[in-house]
Amino acid sequence: MNPPLSAPRPLRIAAVIPCFNEALAIAQVIAEFQVALPDAQIHVFDNNSTDDTAAVARAQGATVTHVALRGKGNVARRMFADVEADVYVMVDGDATYDLSAVRSHIDRLVRDNLDMMVGSRVDDGVDAQTYRAGHRLGNRMLTGAVAALFGGRLTDMLSGYRIFSRRYAKSFPAVSAGFEIETELTVHALELRMPFAEMPVAYRSRPEGSESKLSTYRDGWRILKTICKLFVSERPLQFFSTIATVLAVGSILAGVPLAMTYLHTGLVPRLPTAVFITGTMLTAMLAFVCGIVLHTVTIGRQEAKRLRYLAIPGVRNIAEP
Repeated sequence: MNPPLSAPRPLRIAAVIPCFNEALAIAQVIAEFQVALPDAQIHVFDNNSTDDTAAVARAQGATVTHVALRGKGNVARRMFADVEADVYVMVDGDATYDLSAVRSHIDRLVRDNLDMMVGSRVDDGVDAQTYRAGHRLGNRMLTGAVAALFGGRLTDMLSGYRIFSRRYAKSFPAVSAGFEIETELTVHALELRMPFAEMPVAYRSRPEGSESKLSTYRDGWRILKTICKLFVSERPLQFFSTIATVLAVGSILAGVPLAMTYLHTGLVPRLPTAVFITGTMLTAMLAFVCGIVLHTVTIGRQEAKRLRYLAIPGVRNIAEP
């Protein structure tokens, strides 16, 4: 006689909300979570706010954690380290994301055994300044750069609305300190070939009186630098091979006239140029060797992260009996 199947335990869902001076918006975010996910634990991570964000969040029933190190990346590190859950719903505390469909997004995550769901922002059409054309263009350019370098078909890499499985959260080695953490979150999923999906999410205006902390050019520059750093660290062979190829081709083009002169006259009339070309060729060879060595190191790091990822059951396995 077969033993009876045990009933699946309910998923532990945690809403994790990074905040900096969001006293005017955080109550709305918490209230929306309480309606859409009444069984979820709500955690507000206050990033050294100078207003009443923490007090308002506590009054609404959320668990508040103070994060002294300024920057969203530092907050993400604390969120994934401190909170124990099976599903993590991360959303900015500025009340710009519509949370009414969050339950269906979690159901999709579980049904398809995904590790990340990204809310692709869709302008709600109320205010033309909510999701400005310049921000959209910058987002498309940066998202396209990541797709070209690391693969994947994301359309909104910089979205602040994401849902993660436990095995994603506990295998994510956050490095970034600030807003560029969104890029790192995306590359981590692409690097380990995690299953992920996008779902449209209405993007709204901030509550009246609250101010955006974003700076288009400053944050865009930081994100671009992060993409370059990740390309060097995660794709070193391609990076250094490109440098080696450029140097080698330049040396060959510059050396052909010298070689032709030497073949005709037996003389090297421009000795400094010849020395420079030789040095450039040696530099190209050294760059290629560096790429090979660092590629081996990168494979080892990726294998270690992959093993950590595989040690944690997928969200569907947790939800099933």
